[in-house]
Parts: sequence; structure tokens; C-alpha cells
Amino acid sequence: MMLRKSLRAWTLTVLPVLLLSNASAEPAPAQNPGVETEIRAQLTPRNETTLSAEVAAVIKDLTVREGERFKKGQALVGFDCSIQQAQLQKAQATADGAGKTFDVNSRLSQLESVSSLEVDVAKAKLGEAKADIALTKAGLEKCRIHAPFDGRVAALKAHEHQHLKVGDPIMDVLDDSQLEIKLIVPSLWLRWLKPKQIFQVHIDELDRDYPAEVVTLGARIDPVSQTVSITGRVTGKHAELLSGMSGRALFPDKAH
Repeated sequence: MMLRKSLRAWTLTVLPVLLLSNASAEPAPAQNPGVETEIRAQLTPRNETTLSAEVAAVIKDLTVREGERFKKGQALVGFDCSIQQAQLQKAQATADGAGKTFDVNSRLSQLESVSSLEVDVAKAKLGEAKADIALTKAGLEKCRIHAPFDGRVAALKAHEHQHLKVGDPIMDVLDDSQLEIKLIVPSLWLRWLKPKQIFQVHIDELDRDYPAEVVTLGARIDPVSQTVSITGRVTGKHAELLSGMSGRALFPDKAH
């Protein structure tokens, strides 16, 4: 009788503890973390570049200041190219003389007063002089830098009256007419994320939401982080938006 009571007591006290230990030792079932719907976003210009000196000369004039807007084809920088202008005048004078020599030798050749070799040499010198003119004009075209697109001056790196070498940077310019949104998202999002998909982007600096859409999906997945880059764009015109602003991209259709 005593044995039965002891066994019963052991069952009531020890067995629940063992069952609880076994339950704790079993791995918890994997939970579906769901799709994270808020992703950090940054605004970037569609086009941007650094304009550099293509000729060694002194900056004569800068027609824009930092932050100002410009139109495609507008002259932004002018260099003092008086030496190149003088070289062009010299090349043109040389070409005029070579042309006259060639004309005279051609007429004398018809009278058999000069050899054909002299005519050929005169013709070659005329061609060389014309090539010098073309070369000098090409150099003069580099004395003015024109805007490659509509945009703004992001940063000035040189000043008027400053002497630059070939390749020295002058200014950074960007096209902010259509700002792009750079995102890095989980690669699993490719199951449902498609071009032209609508989403919202909240800009921290302005504390405002803007409509946006997906433009392109990245061509490669990062094997370590299992993420992929995508590009979106803000729809509509919003003059208050600036390149470099950041915030959060929200995909409401996947918020649940």
C-alpha cells in the first residue's frame, strides 16, 4: 500500500517536470517573419558628372554659381585661350601661303615649267596647313565648356582667374529633373516586386510622403546578405526634393 502511494506521488510530481523539460528541449517551430515593408531609401540624380578642364589655361569666366540652374548647351566655363587664337591665325596664314604656292605650281605645271613632284609637294604642304587649322580649332572648342544636360551646379571646385591643368575638376553638376530612389531589399521580394509597382517614400528631411514607382530591378543578388538593389522614381514634379535626401520606402500592399 505504501509502495502504491509512493509511486503515485512520484508520478504526480516528477512526470510533469519531465514532460516540461522535453517540451523545452524541442526546437520551437520556425516562424514566418513576414515581409518587411519599410526599407531605407535615398534620392539620387538620374545624371551627374564632374566637368573638368580639357585645356591647360586660366579660367576667364564662370557663368554659374553653386546651386544655380542651367540649360543644356549653356556655356558654363570660359578659358583665356589667347595663345590658341594666335596659333589659329598662324595656321590660317600658313594655309593661305601654301594654297598660293600650290596654285602657282599647278599653272606652271601646265606650262611644263615645274615638275610634277613640285606640284605634289606643294599640295601636301597645303593639306598639312589645313590639318593644323582643324587641330587648332578643335583645341579652341575646348576653351568653353557647355552644359551636357539641364541641371544644377552641385559644387564648384575652381574659381575665375585660376590656372588649371588638363583634367583638373571644375564643378560637379547633376540633373535633378527626375530624381531616382535607390533601395536595397530582401531578395525574396522578387517573388512579388515588379517594375511599375506603386509605393510611397517618406522623406525624413521634409517629414512628407511622396508617390513613387519601381523602375528597374537589380541584375544580381548579393549572395552574402541575400539582398538586391532596385531603382524607383518619385512621380510628379516636386521642386523641394534634393539629391541626397533619404527616408523610408513603404509598400502598403505588403504591409500585412
